Amino acid sequence: MILEGYDWFRGLHILSFIAWMAGLLYLPRLFVYHCGAEADGELDATLKLQERRLLKLIMNPAMISTWIFGLLLVWSNAERAGGWEIFLSWAWAAKFILVFIMTGLHHLYALRFKHFEAGTNDWPHKRYRILNEMPFLAAIFIVLIATVALK
Repeated sequence: MILEGYDWFRGLHILSFIAWMAGLLYLPRLFVYHCGAEADGELDATLKLQERRLLKLIMNPAMISTWIFGLLLVWSNAERAGGWEIFLSWAWAAKFILVFIMTGLHHLYALRFKHFEAGTNDWPHKRYRILNEMPFLAAIFIVLIATVALK
């Protein structure tokens, strides 16, 4: 039964991942701008609203659906291969570790959003510029592992 939905799961997983990545790349960029905003000013209020909407309406649902469809793909792959032994490879371990790192970054961004919302951000804009690159580096390896090493 689960095997019949494999192509749908794969397509929805990819779309969810794209939306999640868009948020992971854009939110720290908003944080960079937010570092230069005057507290309680118009830009501060606008950025807080944009950050909240991005996190709550796009990133959180996209992360959850990426995980759900990804786990359905894992289950489908086990069913297709006739067992769970296929997940003992280095490629699956690496992909899972990278996805956990991206999930950790997501939660770090959510925590930093709370600091901006409370007016207690204590990180410089340069730290957010560095954090802005991390999801893409992880995505490079995730996609290459998924397309080259996991067949």
